[in-house]
Amino acid sequence: DVYFRTRKFKDYGKLSGIAVEDLESGARIDVSEQKEDPLDFALWKAAKPGEPAWHSPWGEGRPGWHIECSAMVRKYLGETIDIHCGGQDLIFPHHENEIAQSECCTGAPFARFWMHNGYINVDNQKMSKSLNNFFTVREIADKYGYLPIRHFLLSSHYRSPINFSKDIIEQSAAALERIFGCADALKFYVKNAEGDTLREGEEALIAEFEACRAQMIEAMDDDFNTGGGIAAIYDLIRKLNGAMNGANPASRAAVEAGKKIFDELTTLFGFVKEEANDDALITEIEAAIEARMAAKKAKNYAEADRIRSELAARGIILEDTPQGTKYKITNV
Repeated sequence: DVYFRTRKFKDYGKLSGIAVEDLESGARIDVSEQKEDPLDFALWKAAKPGEPAWHSPWGEGRPGWHIECSAMVRKYLGETIDIHCGGQDLIFPHHENEIAQSECCTGAPFARFWMHNGYINVDNQKMSKSLNNFFTVREIADKYGYLPIRHFLLSSHYRSPINFSKDIIEQSAAALERIFGCADALKFYVKNAEGDTLREGEEALIAEFEACRAQMIEAMDDDFNTGGGIAAIYDLIRKLNGAMNGANPASRAAVEAGKKIFDELTTLFGFVKEEANDDALITEIEAAIEARMAAKKAKNYAEADRIRSELAARGIILEDTPQGTKYKITNV
């Protein structure tokens, strides 16, 4: 076996903040009589019967556990990488050993930034096959879709433990509907509302919209605080809904400025609903809305209600607004 002398690397422990002198020999460390120091780790392991092995100057054997990551980084990314990610359980000894062997080899910093994610629990228990609470992303996506999973993961800071449950993923799905509902309302408002120029005092409203963008940037600059970023999106939704539905609805120009920021922030997080591409269905819905409007104008309210109910039975929900009738497709 070939071992790395950890005490020869003066920066050993700089990632975990653990001093070599304070380390408990044998804790999460392979203890071997061949080592000069229990804290040393293997760079190369001698071949054992039945194990894969390769030729080296030290005889037949295989790379140590930590070498593979350093080797892939150097081969495909170079001597220094910008971001290295991994679970919190890998900070010591794995990532600490990656740094030691890589920086001793190249003389260059191994990684500029480290991001260590928290664990996933299921109903407040550690995910484990032995507890029969293990599942894949694909299995959850088949039931709820991928976007609720994305929302669920981004709602918490990446370093924090995160708890998965059916209720929480359903809450994320409902939260996304709020985002999608605002997106539909904005599209409808910008298409149908009046006011191509800003009205008096609306500069202050736009400043409120822009403050939400600044809030998003500040959150992302704060150690990738995605939960804070989502909060910025919901603050913007509240302001936009107030602008569209208040006692004095805002001009189209003002809401369009807010829509640009909304589109920017939701696209950043991937909270974008797939648009329906069924042109025939959209044409049919718009024709039904026109027929309903004609029925109401003729005071044939029974016919107007029949059209609304027929669409609702197909998962097409109508909503009357001062700007006209808008619709939402739920389960067509």
